[in-house]
Amino acid sequence: MPAHLPEGKLPSGFSTTTAFARTTQNGEAGTAKAAPMQEAEGPEREMTDDLFDESYREKEGPKPAKIYVWRNIILMSLLHLSAVYAVFTIPSAKVLTLLWVLLCFTLSGLGITAGAHRLWSHRSYKASLPLRIFLAIINSMAFQNDIYEWARDHRVHHKFSETDADPHNASRGFFFSHIGWLLVRKHPDVIEKGQLLDLSDLKADKVVMFQRRHYKASVVIMCFLVPPLVPWYFWGESYFNSFLLAAILRYTLILNATWLVNSAAHMYGYRPYDKTINPRENPFVVFGALGEGFHNFHHTFPFDYSASEFGLRWNFTTGFINLMCYLGLASDCKKVSKEVVLARRIRTGDGSHKTG
Repeated sequence: MPAHLPEGKLPSGFSTTTAFARTTQNGEAGTAKAAPMQEAEGPEREMTDDLFDESYREKEGPKPAKIYVWRNIILMSLLHLSAVYAVFTIPSAKVLTLLWVLLCFTLSGLGITAGAHRLWSHRSYKASLPLRIFLAIINSMAFQNDIYEWARDHRVHHKFSETDADPHNASRGFFFSHIGWLLVRKHPDVIEKGQLLDLSDLKADKVVMFQRRHYKASVVIMCFLVPPLVPWYFWGESYFNSFLLAAILRYTLILNATWLVNSAAHMYGYRPYDKTINPRENPFVVFGALGEGFHNFHHTFPFDYSASEFGLRWNFTTGFINLMCYLGLASDCKKVSKEVVLARRIRTGDGSHKTG
């Protein structure tokens, strides 16, 4: 799912952290782990379950046998084949329909990036009740598991990145980290470690738990009914075109844009902040995933609300959060200080900052 841009004045309600806690992660996939590094923990750092746990050791002996989830394999195959067919209906679709598909793609993407990821997984900013409700609704449009499960798995991914306890462990290859992890049963360590996380903040959020209780109904409505009904009802697009483009193709594209953060952004690109970890700065993923491709920065400083050093630069999600702050719907956006970023680049970066 880079280059430099001076940061402008932040909207009122923004706060700045000036330090960061432990961030060491695995080195290259399949290599030994890097030595621990520590930095002072900022006073506003609210959680530590998204920091890499260097004490974790993979179990010795043979790996558990792969158990294929044939239901997911069949459904994902049918979905992608249908999406390919949908591409051929684009020339016959109305311009308004194509614009609506783009809007639905953006909204469902924000349900993941601004919602499940930056708000609920990392608590990098605070959102008012109306904003949380809106983010939960468009998160259901994205259909990538409910917020509670998404945030739990994502915290496990950060805490045990590129190990057996990582749900989409990139050391198992591009295909596995992109989509393969959804086609097999989770490694036992993923389940074990996920059960040990402190998820009390998610359980205490009534919006998160309401969505979890009613997730199936919300997905049917927001992912597969509302998107195709709007073009059909309001400007006379054929329902066939509407469903293929606004539901099937749009859903397939947002899935793959999100998955690229797990795969491409863990394998290809620059590491200007920490060369000892796999996540990279990947410009292609930055654009496709609404700003989530500054991945070396994000894994080095996971609490930063912008998930990037460069503010609004190619970062649509950051722009959305800034707008919400301006409207009074969000606040307390956490941002790592420029001094800490510079010190980290000098100490552990790969020297690619001018290009990354």
